[in-house]
Amino acid sequence: MGVGQQCSATCTKGSHSKTFPLSRRCVGPDPLEHGQSFVFFVPSAQAPRSYLTALLALCIFPKTCGMSVAVDSKPNILLIMADDLGIGDIGCYGNNTIRTPNIDQLAKEGVKLTQHIAAAPLCTPSRAAFLTGRYAIRSGMASSNGYRALQWNAGSGGLPVNETTFAKVLRQQGYTTGLIGKWHQGMNCEALNDHCHHPSNHGFDYFYGMPFTLLNNCQKNKPPELDAALQAKLWLYTQIIALAVLTVIIGKLTDLISASWKIVAFFALAGSLFFTSWYSSYGFVQYWNCILMRNYDITEQPMKLERTSALMLKEAVSFIERNKHGPFLLFVSFLHVHTPLFTTEKFLGKSRHGLYGDNVEEMDWLVGKILDAIDKEDLKNNTFTYFASDHGGQLEAQEGKTQLGGWNGIYKGGKGMGGWEGGIRVPGILRWPGVFPADTIIDEPTSLMDIYPTVAHLGGGIVPQDRVVDGRNLMPLLQGKVQQSEHEFMFHYCGSYLHAVRWHQKDSGALWKAHYVTPIFHPEGAGACYGRGICPCFGEGVTHHDPPLLFDLSRDPSEAKPLSPGTEPLFDTVISRIERAVQEHRQTLTPVPQQLSLYNVMWKPWLQPCCGTFPFCWCDREGDSAPSITPAL
Repeated sequence: MGVGQQCSATCTKGSHSKTFPLSRRCVGPDPLEHGQSFVFFVPSAQAPRSYLTALLALCIFPKTCGMSVAVDSKPNILLIMADDLGIGDIGCYGNNTIRTPNIDQLAKEGVKLTQHIAAAPLCTPSRAAFLTGRYAIRSGMASSNGYRALQWNAGSGGLPVNETTFAKVLRQQGYTTGLIGKWHQGMNCEALNDHCHHPSNHGFDYFYGMPFTLLNNCQKNKPPELDAALQAKLWLYTQIIALAVLTVIIGKLTDLISASWKIVAFFALAGSLFFTSWYSSYGFVQYWNCILMRNYDITEQPMKLERTSALMLKEAVSFIERNKHGPFLLFVSFLHVHTPLFTTEKFLGKSRHGLYGDNVEEMDWLVGKILDAIDKEDLKNNTFTYFASDHGGQLEAQEGKTQLGGWNGIYKGGKGMGGWEGGIRVPGILRWPGVFPADTIIDEPTSLMDIYPTVAHLGGGIVPQDRVVDGRNLMPLLQGKVQQSEHEFMFHYCGSYLHAVRWHQKDSGALWKAHYVTPIFHPEGAGACYGRGICPCFGEGVTHHDPPLLFDLSRDPSEAKPLSPGTEPLFDTVISRIERAVQEHRQTLTPVPQQLSLYNVMWKPWLQPCCGTFPFCWCDREGDSAPSITPAL
């Protein structure tokens, strides 16, 4: 219960009870649930004098009679999500080389989840699941090809319009909803400005941020990240064609080749068209993908990374100030800590973990400033605050011998790996003073998808009844009303391929995990796919296991020693139960359009957002008014 919420009290003595409203505000949690005192002010006239003694008894001896508190107002909801942050990158999860005092303090004031699981190991499908409370395969946001995330602002794929996000649910309940930061769920479908995948079409009243995601391509003098392997091949083919044409021209001029000039011109034109066909997209990624928008309007094209963090912070704080009378939902979707790890000068060289550590510490500072804005408006006790990462850190992100990706602690694997814990186990921190016990650790399996039904419940909404929702309301677990998670099975996808399944056997406390498919590390035994850049989901880059690899995460969280029928008497029983769960799960899947098909992810010039006349797309509407970051270090 937060300060400033209207309350009613029910006092029960034997078989008699009475409920009446309180005319003033109430402070503190339910004494029966948390064993703490409850402070009441002057009761309303509806409370007869015969009950004043009972109220005083509640204040002084809270366990004298039962009491329940009804919340009439709705809490504000602040959701903060980092990009590519590893679970081992912050202090409260064991890191002692990177300073994250603000995130650590958030955990100290609230609940820390140690088994918080992303529904996918890459951003587009993971965020789709987070927004909808459903596995990405249900919405068509899980890929069966090599493109597992959206590639362009000018693609036609994205979060389908018939999906109901938590923003839609809360807006229907009177919330003002805002998204600041990364979207990466698509823009348009069939025509420029149809905005079918835009945040505003998915329940957000206000959007400021990047419709795509950060890439090395967004910063000058960085090696290309988008389709880097394909770009290298296209450059090679272009050079071969150019060399061939040049050879023919020289041969013609020296009479070594008797071909007509028309044939020479044809080959030269064909080579030029080939070059233009791919370079018109890949050669201008910074202009096509690296843009900032306010609602439907482009404010920077290309974006200027040196001021992006300050702009995001300004927008988040401004949203809080404008909507302080609430209720509001604010989803702050950081661009940190995705490559190219652009970090403002104030934080460069400040950490003990190089550029990556500097970027994490800058993000932590931004978290602190956003929380300060909540405190400044006296909203802390009436705000449900959540912090997480969309998936694990990327082990393969390197520049020479410098590590540019996150650390996933004791857990094997990382970003892109659908089964191994390092790709899907993420930080999860929740705070709501007076409602959630402070400095609490919960080891039960939870999911990013659980935030959907949780905030829907808090906002007075209901989850859609015409579809499967895989998330579970976390409130009973967070408040200590139940000791075990509602999740019995979790299904770990890599694209549209099921790689592993987790079984929480509640009666025994065992936490089984069966791997049906695992990536082949490159080089062998390296723990990641350094030779590929990211591990694949299918094909020659994976190994299929029959019987599956089995681990008990309660005894072996690092997944270091697979069990066998010889070492685990329950091996066959466990595998049989998990396979039955897989069959039941697959029966709940229905065919849907594939949003990440090759056609949907390809660049379409007619869908390219442009602040000028295409292809002359550049603008800076933030200008000199853009703020700067000046931390007190």
